[in-house]
Amino acid sequence: MESLLHPVSIGNVELPCNLFLAPLAGYTDKVFRSICLKKGAALAYTEMVSSEGVARDNDKTVILMERGEGETNLAVQLFMPDADTAKRSLENVMKYNPALIDINCGCPVPKVVKTGAGSALLKRPETIYEIVKAIKDNVPVPVTVKIRTGWDTNCLNYLDVAEKAFSAGASALCMHARTKSQLYMPTAHWNLLKDLKDHFKDKIIIGSGDLFTAEDGVRMLKETGVDAISYARGAIGNPFIFEQTKALLEGRPQRTVSTQEKVDAIMVHLNGLVDFLGEKTACREMRKHVCAYLKGIPNSAKVRQSVTSALTVDQYREALALLS
Repeated sequence: MESLLHPVSIGNVELPCNLFLAPLAGYTDKVFRSICLKKGAALAYTEMVSSEGVARDNDKTVILMERGEGETNLAVQLFMPDADTAKRSLENVMKYNPALIDINCGCPVPKVVKTGAGSALLKRPETIYEIVKAIKDNVPVPVTVKIRTGWDTNCLNYLDVAEKAFSAGASALCMHARTKSQLYMPTAHWNLLKDLKDHFKDKIIIGSGDLFTAEDGVRMLKETGVDAISYARGAIGNPFIFEQTKALLEGRPQRTVSTQEKVDAIMVHLNGLVDFLGEKTACREMRKHVCAYLKGIPNSAKVRQSVTSALTVDQYREALALLS
């Protein structure tokens, strides 16, 4: 089992292990990425960043590319409808010195898809080729691509999309094992991840989809043969999932995370957001994270209710004290 946990090379980027944090809109800001990296993630992707917004040097867009504390390898995920938009954004992207650039070809959200970006690109594999090649031809960093299995069950074209991405120079490909139409239900089709890896044995394939526990992560690595796994929703409120997965893969006993550890993690997270966004905005942003951190903790409903109106760090502290 130890061999399932191993270093990964993506182009010229050497990573200590194969446990990653997926890009999550509204969640994987530089504060949360730093926390996950400290808990054992080898790589953490930014939230989706609009290439068009970057090209226009939009303040609300470029801030998403700020490097977090301890973030040696900044992985910027961009979304765009075509190669021209990608090229226009690269000068501003490179100001942030990313270690690699990821192309989002999997987001199923309507406001992204209707622009021709995200999973809309699955209908245009040739455009994916053009985007990857445009970036590879203009910047010296590795390019990775995030896809889904296809647009719907009648169009499972992940092998064609992967072929186009790799032939254009992609260094790795991550697949969420659902179609665009399936969104996040029903169960992810891990058998398609295995098929993808079987077809591209010499390429770096990263698996994603239905990774909610450390046990899920171990099972995906064993059942599919992917080179790395990327935790998404399973990491929200649970950055401990990386160290838990490492423990299982190394044959060490699974450690229960105490309520106090979760409280401490919440305060570290909140204080980091305060430094990044200011107290009032940070306190609003933190509400969704707290609900996830407290999931399954007895008597936490009153805490969640209290933080829905909390606008200061002290109010958060008072609310969390209700757990003791």
